[in-house]
Amino acid sequence: MEINNKILEEYFSYLTVIKARSPHTISEFRVDLRLLFKFVYKRRKPSATPPPDCSFADIKFIKSITLDDMYAFVAYLQKERNCSVATCARKIISIRQFWKYLKTKAHLIDNNITEELEVPKQAKRIPKYLNLEDSIRLLMSVEDSPRNYCIVTLFLNCALRLAELTNLNVEQISAQSVTVIGKGDKERQIYLTPAAKNAVNAWLIERNNYNPKDNALFISNRGVRLTTRAIQIVIKNAVEAAGLSQDITPHKLRHTAATLLYKHGHVDIRALKEILGHESLNTTQIYTHLDDHQLQTAVNTNPLAGMVNRKQQGY
Repeated sequence: MEINNKILEEYFSYLTVIKARSPHTISEFRVDLRLLFKFVYKRRKPSATPPPDCSFADIKFIKSITLDDMYAFVAYLQKERNCSVATCARKIISIRQFWKYLKTKAHLIDNNITEELEVPKQAKRIPKYLNLEDSIRLLMSVEDSPRNYCIVTLFLNCALRLAELTNLNVEQISAQSVTVIGKGDKERQIYLTPAAKNAVNAWLIERNNYNPKDNALFISNRGVRLTTRAIQIVIKNAVEAAGLSQDITPHKLRHTAATLLYKHGHVDIRALKEILGHESLNTTQIYTHLDDHQLQTAVNTNPLAGMVNRKQQGY
């Protein structure tokens, strides 16, 4: 059901035109705000059914929403909808962004109550990634397919997002680099490694045999652009053929590329931020984790690490 609400539609237009948010992000914001408004409506009128198009959520209704309503909403998400901490945090961010817009851009409210709305603490997890040996095994599993080999190579060498790789066009590839359109339609340039150059050149030669229907870099046997789902299946099949863990996804290949760059290439964190297309350096920090071997090596550099009890050693 579409939203029939002037305030919300103006907000979504602002996100599209001014903030250049992706359709996926805007769709998530729609879901989050509609869920909040319906929850508050039912809280006010337990026996009533809220209109599905959110037409009731005028500025008077929005101003009536309190901080208590919002914390009750978070509790509802956790207890009745079984939302994870990460999902709750994302929905709270959606709400905070909307209230910020109402105050600073639309000037419809004087007090932004969501400034006091806290985001649940999330446990920091080390991202899953392939080690160097398994990365090589994955590449070897697709050597018979120039297209699939190129897909895996670009993931592992250029740390692309799934959508970025899916949307690549032939003209975005040059002799030395690939121009990527990332989140928020932001453009960045990533230099190709020798392995990536070889893989791309081999695929471009093979691509002509597929009778291309458009300028998409990666196409199916019918000559049309591969969908994100099709690329996910390519990776799934490659993972199975390599005998690796079944939960390796395209995004985990992006983690792998970033981790290998940081661990083996000693890439500066700011350079890594630019390669990955992150807005904040804080986001890039998750790729600077240390593995157990590094931690053990670090501990063993203690000058007392070799000191043993002489009496226990028979001295």
